[in-house]
Amino acid sequence: MFDIVSFIPRAVVQGVPLLLGSTGETLTEKSGNLNLGIPGVMYVGAISGVIGSFVYEQSLASPADINGFLAVAVPMLSCLLGSLIMGLIYSFLTVTLRANQNVTGLALTTFGVGFGNFFGGSLIKLSGSEVPSIALSATSYYFHRGLPVADKLGWFGQVFLSYGFLAYVALIVALAAAYVLKRTRVGLHLRAVGESPNTADAAGINVNRYKYVATCVGSMIAGLGGLYYVMDYASGVWSNNAFGDRGWLAIALVIFTIWRPNTGVLASILFGGLYILHMYIPSGMNLAVKELYKMLPYVVTILVLVFTSLRKKREDQPPQHLGLPYFREER
Repeated sequence: MFDIVSFIPRAVVQGVPLLLGSTGETLTEKSGNLNLGIPGVMYVGAISGVIGSFVYEQSLASPADINGFLAVAVPMLSCLLGSLIMGLIYSFLTVTLRANQNVTGLALTTFGVGFGNFFGGSLIKLSGSEVPSIALSATSYYFHRGLPVADKLGWFGQVFLSYGFLAYVALIVALAAAYVLKRTRVGLHLRAVGESPNTADAAGINVNRYKYVATCVGSMIAGLGGLYYVMDYASGVWSNNAFGDRGWLAIALVIFTIWRPNTGVLASILFGGLYILHMYIPSGMNLAVKELYKMLPYVVTILVLVFTSLRKKREDQPPQHLGLPYFREER
């Protein structure tokens, strides 16, 4: 029998990294930058947080000496710094040097995965672990514990209050991003840069600055998705290549939500549910059927892409200057 009460929390936990990744990529794409390096950015954000967590835990004389604030602050600051550097690299190559955005993004994805696997393997060796993984349970405890009242409220607490604080941060960030894009002058300028940088530049808007800031902020938000996966979903256990295709799903979610971060809140839960649906649908020992179920998020994205293309409404289309370099001298 399908247990909806246990399914929803697992779908939410699966969807939070996708929500953070898609929110960051939406901000980036609204500036006209197509960052296909989001999987690499999330990977670097995750390993940077793991490095910070590992260094902090190793600095403690005893696990009992751990400080809750530092257990959260050190990994998060490390994650944000690593993700920021990735955003700066992408911005420098595509905005300043005007390199091809598709090639640059794919190169960053390859670099990010290699970077994470190298330092992840190094940390595993330093820890002396006998298995190809490293567990940071002391710091991860502060990331994945839910609200204290969750257990006392039955199904309501399990469905709405049983998540780590980063899940609620992801919700707030997505709603705040939607508000900024739609209701503020900064959002108007950002959308203008993505739609027509020539017009925005003529109106006195610093196009390069907006592209840099949007890409770097978007990368930091996406990096938090990688940190959430390791410190909350995986309970602080890092294994090389364990992140899977979540970075690409985050990019697919941007298309699915039609570049609207607030829509991404429910869409990420839907994607998270589709991602684990094969675990709830009986398929016996037929592994081929399970693999077909795992295709559902991508099939849904393709269908939405076809549907929005047929409607041909301007508000459902990507920014007009998405993926194109801006040459000010051609204005």
